[in-house]
Amino acid sequence: MHILVTGAGGFVGDALVRRLLAGAGAAPAFTRLTLVDRQFSARPDDPRVTALAGDIANAGIWADALNQPADLVFHLASVPGGLAERDFDLGMAANLGGTQGLLDALRRQQSPARLVFASSVAVYGDPLPDQVDDATPARPGLSYGMQKLVGELLVTDYSRRGYIDGSSLRLPGIVARPPAPSGLISAFMSEVMWAARDHRPVRLPVSEQGVCWWMSVAAAVEALLHAASLPGQGRVWLPPVLRLTLGELVAALTDRFGPFPVTYAPDPAVEAKFARQPPLIAAAARAAGFRDDGDVAGLIKAALDQGEYTP
Repeated sequence: MHILVTGAGGFVGDALVRRLLAGAGAAPAFTRLTLVDRQFSARPDDPRVTALAGDIANAGIWADALNQPADLVFHLASVPGGLAERDFDLGMAANLGGTQGLLDALRRQQSPARLVFASSVAVYGDPLPDQVDDATPARPGLSYGMQKLVGELLVTDYSRRGYIDGSSLRLPGIVARPPAPSGLISAFMSEVMWAARDHRPVRLPVSEQGVCWWMSVAAAVEALLHAASLPGQGRVWLPPVLRLTLGELVAALTDRFGPFPVTYAPDPAVEAKFARQPPLIAAAARAAGFRDDGDVAGLIKAALDQGEYTP
C-alpha cells in the first residue's frame, strides 16, 4: 500500500505520520509512505518514507508524489484561518488550488484512491445556532471556512464520479499545538495548556465562561484513521468533541500541574468565533465509531502527549 500525507510536516500531520510508522491500533500497513509539505524540520529515518518539500499550489509536486499511484491519501495541507483571512490570494492558491490540483492528479490514476480531507468546523461560520449537528447548514463567515467547504464539495463530486473514494472530517481547533506562531486565531486553546505545564503566566483573549469545542491531536489522528477505514460510508463527517469552558479546563490543568497565573482579557471577535460554542451532536459519527477524548483529564493527557498512541 502507498499512503500519501499532505501537510505531513505540520502539527496534526506529524502526529499522523508517527502513528503510521508505529503501526499500532487502526494504523494501516504500508510499503511506501510519501510526505508532502512546504518544509520539514526532520524526516523519518525509514526506507519506506519519501519526503517531498514543495508548494501544493504548484501542480508539479503531484507528479513526484504520485509517480507510484496512491492507495490512501490524507489531505491535511492548508493555509490556516487567520493567515487565509489576511492573505486572500495565498489562501485561495493553497486551500482551493492545492486541493483541486491533488484531486485532478488522483483522477488520472487507473484505480480510485481512498482520500480523507481535513475540513473544519469553520464551515459553519458565526453566530452559530443553538445546536450544531449533522443537519446544520454550512454558512462560512471567513475565507478559510469557504475554502474548506468548497474542498468538501470537490471531494464529494470527485467521489460521485468515481475518480476517488473520499470523505471529509470537520475538525475543530486541535490541541495542544507547540507554542510558536501558527497563524491560527484559536492558538490560545493550546497556549493555556503549555502555560499550565510550564508554570508560566498566560493571557487569554476569551472569558472564563467562554465555551469551546476541544479535541486533542491524538483524537484527531484516530478520527482520520477511522475515517480512512470507512470507504463509501460517508462523505462528510462531523466528529464528536468535548465542550468545556475555559474555567473548567483551567481548573483541570491546575489539578494536574498546580496553580499558574491566568488573565482573562476577552476580545469580542475571538470570543464570538471560538468561545460561544453550542452543544455539538455528532450522532452519525458516533454511530460509525468515532470517539472524543472522553473527559477533560483525558483531553489534557492526550493533548500534551503530542499524539503518542495509548492503546
